[in-house]
Amino acid sequence: MEELKQRILRDGRAKAEGNIVQVSSFLNHQLDPQLMMHCAEEFARIFKDKGVNKIVTIEASGIAPAIMTGYLMKLPVVFIKKKIASNLDETWQSWVWSFTRSDNTTVCIDRRFLTADDRILFIDDFLADGHASGSVIHLCRQSGAQIVAMGFLVEKGFATGGQFLRDHNIYYHALATIKRIKEDNSIELA
Repeated sequence: MEELKQRILRDGRAKAEGNIVQVSSFLNHQLDPQLMMHCAEEFARIFKDKGVNKIVTIEASGIAPAIMTGYLMKLPVVFIKKKIASNLDETWQSWVWSFTRSDNTTVCIDRRFLTADDRILFIDDFLADGHASGSVIHLCRQSGAQIVAMGFLVEKGFATGGQFLRDHNIYYHALATIKRIKEDNSIELA
């Protein structure tokens, strides 16, 4: 998606050391609602005929594009919580490695909102090494839900997440792919 790619090149910041990409000015801290809606429109176009009946995301940066995609596709959106809340009785649980915080976090989803009747589209901000995707796979296996597809705003093409999903036979689409972070900390897109 050209608009997202241009925004990454213009406003994204990168650090070759650690392969860090910051898109805080429009995605991860401050949001650009118009850009998020355009991304959602593209997701809705790509995934409209996949037979999805629910969109799932994970706290926190995937929520905005997931909600907008759900609005356009007229589907419910449920997000995986990164803390087990006291008001949840029965949950499916997994864990996810956080690249940005460098720690493992227990994640959960209410069993009422992820069932064997669900054909899900997972939407998230980044695909890097596939840790969040792996958690979704684990939660779906517990619940019996079927993963139809996954959509990401940005894929780190140099990381292992894409291969992880291909190895699990999961169809996915990224709106922008970062080929590499150069030594001068500039971003090269695929």
